[in-house]
Amino acid sequence: MSLASRLEGIAPAHLANSESAEDAAAAVAINYEAREDRAQQRMEARPEEVDLELKRPPYLHAMFAGGIGGTTGDILMHSLDTVKTRQQGDPHWPPKYTTLSDSYSKIFRQEGFRRGLYGGFTAAMLGSFPGTFIFFGTYEWCKRSMLDAAINPSISYLASGFIADLAASVVYVPSEVLKTRLQLQGRYNNPFFHSGYNYKSTWDAARTIARTEGFGALYSGYKATIVRDLPFSALQFAFYEQERKLAIHLAGTPDIGFGLEALTALTAGSAAGVLTCPLDVVKTRMQTQISKPDKAANPPSQIKPDQKAAKLPKSQASQSRLLHSGPRTVPTKAPTLDTSSVITALRLVYQTEGVAGWFRGVGPRAVWTGVQTGTMLVLYQYLLKYMDTLSSNEYSAII
Repeated sequence: MSLASRLEGIAPAHLANSESAEDAAAAVAINYEAREDRAQQRMEARPEEVDLELKRPPYLHAMFAGGIGGTTGDILMHSLDTVKTRQQGDPHWPPKYTTLSDSYSKIFRQEGFRRGLYGGFTAAMLGSFPGTFIFFGTYEWCKRSMLDAAINPSISYLASGFIADLAASVVYVPSEVLKTRLQLQGRYNNPFFHSGYNYKSTWDAARTIARTEGFGALYSGYKATIVRDLPFSALQFAFYEQERKLAIHLAGTPDIGFGLEALTALTAGSAAGVLTCPLDVVKTRMQTQISKPDKAANPPSQIKPDQKAAKLPKSQASQSRLLHSGPRTVPTKAPTLDTSSVITALRLVYQTEGVAGWFRGVGPRAVWTGVQTGTMLVLYQYLLKYMDTLSSNEYSAII
């Protein structure tokens, strides 16, 4: 075959490939320019309401940025979450852990950093990234759908937070049950604090719970978790969206800088955390309390009261006896809550401990939710900008 005939056969294919590449580049350019035009139109149409909708990131960008930000926040603040869990779930009365600084130093001094303050860390990580990944994808989809339907922005943010947390709860509730029990327990055979649980590891906890209490126990306190987390997420993002909108208005630019980014996220998280603290107390107690003997058999990994004194050093045994001594009108342990009703549980906590019982652990919860939210949302915004820059560079390279 001659060279000319070969070239004649190759030329159409080459032209077709070239046209295909040009079409792809044109499609990318049109999509990118359309997104920029929509953002500019929103800014010109309602400059007084410039908010996070100026540039809508791709869903995968939002999901990965949210997942990484949320996981990073959980890693940094896990120790404070442990302190909060100890204060809220302490089965003794009066409680061993009271103030934030005293509780933190006591756990660190007696049990160490890894097995004490970071107990339950593996279980937390099992639900952290998947949960926030699902949350941000659902949140963005719901928010955009509602705003495009001309629903009030405040209602859109609240409702989107509700729905997103409901979708993510399927993943994070089992890890939350494992995490809170292991945080309350601390180290294996812990001589310094007796939670009623004594799991060797995260896997041992999951296996023991499923074998002795049933697989459904991994979703114990599910209703209480939903009742806590739905309003928390809704308030958290409603506060954040409104505060960030105000910050953008004051700064006169969507790029408000690290200081305002951190401040808006931190205050939104702290405010939502404080307001939902009573629900968090009920959730923690439901997930960590030992079942009554007439309702469920004691799991093998639970330490019975009469075994506690035998395993305690003399000084600790004396302390344990003191915890359970006193007038009959004073409870010797935190009451067991009925898992069927959050309202009933809130009433019981109030009747036995007063308003202070509703806000046990409010200090570490406020700090934890504030810093965790700040870390998550600041990283979220910066990762979105970084991924948008990468997308812009790819677009520039194509054209």
